[in-house]
Amino acid sequence: FLQEKVAFLLTPRSGVLSDAVCMQYSTYLFIWPHNHLQSPINALQRADSDNVMSDNEDGMDIDGGRVNSRSVIQVSLTPVTSRLFRVYRTVSAMLHKRSYSIPREYLSMTPYMFVSKFGMDPPRESLTMLVEKIDDESDQLFIFFPDEEKVGVGPIRIFVERMKAEGVVNAIMVLQQGVTSLAKQAVLEVSDSFSIEHFREAELLVDITEHTLVPEHVVLNPAEKAELLKRYRLRDTQLPRIQVADPVARFYGMKRGQVVKIIRPSETAGRYVTYRICI
Repeated sequence: FLQEKVAFLLTPRSGVLSDAVCMQYSTYLFIWPHNHLQSPINALQRADSDNVMSDNEDGMDIDGGRVNSRSVIQVSLTPVTSRLFRVYRTVSAMLHKRSYSIPREYLSMTPYMFVSKFGMDPPRESLTMLVEKIDDESDQLFIFFPDEEKVGVGPIRIFVERMKAEGVVNAIMVLQQGVTSLAKQAVLEVSDSFSIEHFREAELLVDITEHTLVPEHVVLNPAEKAELLKRYRLRDTQLPRIQVADPVARFYGMKRGQVVKIIRPSETAGRYVTYRICI
């Protein structure tokens, strides 16, 4: 099992799954107490106990109770579903860090929760999200998951029409591969009225801001930026720079002219703070 990277999710006696972190795995074993053998989703299949737990025929202790080995149910996510699960949870974390209102369960979503909500082989359209800023309900953002491997002009026009209908001016496209040159041109043509970002799925398999080598980033609002420049008697051009195409800047959705506060640990001062302006 270790070679196949199988994750075990143990449930308490109530039969409710814990929020285990299993994003690195494609096969999951959900273990229920003996009196909770009803499969929560059609895709779940009873696993052969000789193959799953052959060294524990009498059962095992879970949350103070005894679980029979035949209470083990195996779920094997397809590579595509496993990939979508990881991308969806990273997108939720990204939106949360951009100060959008995201349900707590999305931030700690497990494979079981994802399959229960969207199915074992979900159409990408069903993953579409519409979120709003925590402090401004009128500031909304669409997240689209196009079905096309390489997005052309057609889907762009459909997304723009939906944004017009909903009164939303910001959107993110999560792409399987990329966009055509004509689609890029279509995005530029509507850029005066609509802001459409795009990420490839490969860029969202993990939350890069959680990497140990990436320091904490905090994007300043206009008032905080003005206070910073006033305090240190600086002009925009005097600040160090960060490119708008920088992976972390893209993750936070930074625009040109915005300032980010970067906090690094320091052996002498405890922490070291710098500021960069997005160009």
